[in-house]
Amino acid sequence: MADIYQFLAAHQISYERCDHPPAFTVEEARRLVPPLPGKKIKNLFLCDGKGRKHFLVVVGFGKMMDLKGLGKLLDVKNIRFGSPGRLKKYLDLTPGSVTILGIMNDPNHEVQVVIDKNIWEADGLQCHPLVNTSTLLISLEGIKEFLNATGHEPRIIEVPGKSQTLET
Repeated sequence: MADIYQFLAAHQISYERCDHPPAFTVEEARRLVPPLPGKKIKNLFLCDGKGRKHFLVVVGFGKMMDLKGLGKLLDVKNIRFGSPGRLKKYLDLTPGSVTILGIMNDPNHEVQVVIDKNIWEADGLQCHPLVNTSTLLISLEGIKEFLNATGHEPRIIEVPGKSQTLET
């Protein structure tokens, strides 16, 4: 696994860091991560039914995503969550630590980054630094620089949500 802090420094991407106990789920993050500025996000590693296409989807912390609707928008049949093995293979991450910053571990561009439109309008994002024991606050400009440095062009769409959302 590459060192995220070295990567950020090499690309002059600034951040604020907050350490906390491990947060594996949105619910745990609500309890364990102190209030920070920026948009709280969750990241989902998905693939098509045959495991040929892979996606890292970034949505707001409280959004209940409509997986079938997303599959239709992406023109992907049988979209599903990627297995822990696939997550390790393509992003060198483990379940509970999925993060947009993991895309730095995809030099072959096998994972497409999909970002919910309202996230792309935030001032800054809160993200795990490849582990779930810290949260980094990075400006949206910093995230754009990060994605550019990795060679990933994000697809910005209105990710379909279910009518119900969780509090953020």
